[in-house]
Amino acid sequence: MIESTDLRKSFRVHKRESDGPLRFIRRQAVDVEAVAGVSFTVGAGEMIGYVGPNGAGKSTTIKMLTGILQPSGGRVRVAGLDPARQRLEVAKRIGVVFGQRSQLWWDLPLQDSFELLRHIYRVPAEAYRQRLAYLIELLELGSFLETPVRQLSLGQRMRGDLTASLLHAPPVLFLDEPSIGLDVVAKARIRELLARINRDQGVTILLTTHDMADIERLCSRMLIIDHGRVIYDGGLETIREQYGDERTVVVDLAEEAPPLDVPHATVTRTDGPRQWLRFRRTETTAAEVISSVAATARLRDLTIEEPAIEDIVRGIYERGDRRVASGGRNN
Repeated sequence: MIESTDLRKSFRVHKRESDGPLRFIRRQAVDVEAVAGVSFTVGAGEMIGYVGPNGAGKSTTIKMLTGILQPSGGRVRVAGLDPARQRLEVAKRIGVVFGQRSQLWWDLPLQDSFELLRHIYRVPAEAYRQRLAYLIELLELGSFLETPVRQLSLGQRMRGDLTASLLHAPPVLFLDEPSIGLDVVAKARIRELLARINRDQGVTILLTTHDMADIERLCSRMLIIDHGRVIYDGGLETIREQYGDERTVVVDLAEEAPPLDVPHATVTRTDGPRQWLRFRRTETTAAEVISSVAATARLRDLTIEEPAIEDIVRGIYERGDRRVASGGRNN
């Protein structure tokens, strides 16, 4: 459904240079590569998380996939179409939500924005009525349909934008930071909608976000981009195995004790009789750590904590890791 092959985008920027105090100032044109050869494919019905730090190239990629920007190089296809050359045809097949911009009419009631979009996309009246009723119920829009968009809260407006992007039943949905600034309740509603339309209607979704909880709860596959290049493309469990070397055993002892001395494990925290022991899976196993603990102190309970995806991704960025995981694809 989405194909990106060696996709590139450069921008020309002008920098001011000076020979020194009170000397001649000149502007020099410099080409900055925002996307530097991104390749991946997304099959019909997949929901993919596309993550990276600010300035990594996520939004630029989305804008090329949706036809907003013309690529500087490479090839891109969405639903078999070239977004830059076939913008009108692509627009009929995609929905797009930019978290910091709205496609709604600021001074009109939310309901009127939906009606205008129905005519823009030429959605038949009956199909529109059924589709809107479905989205109103799922996103609980009924109480503010007659409210002008400018008076809506951020969470209400975002639910309105999602509805607007889905009125014409697109098979592909692009979401750029849809949950930014939202409270827990609003995020939960949006996650429920995305999970349902992906599961029940087979909508293909490409989601960029800084909220790793969105990725863990919604996506089975993740693309990580940094400095305009994909550095990982694969499953969440695969990235845990390849990059999440550290695990933690949390033990509840029968009574409070000093930090345990266990081979190949380090106590990172204590809270009464509870202790957190961190170890590397390349050095030992959870079973060996638990056995050593049991030989040292009386156990009442224990749990094993896997590394959080957010911590793994942060570690990749902090290490400056440019490796592409061997479990990735199409990189």
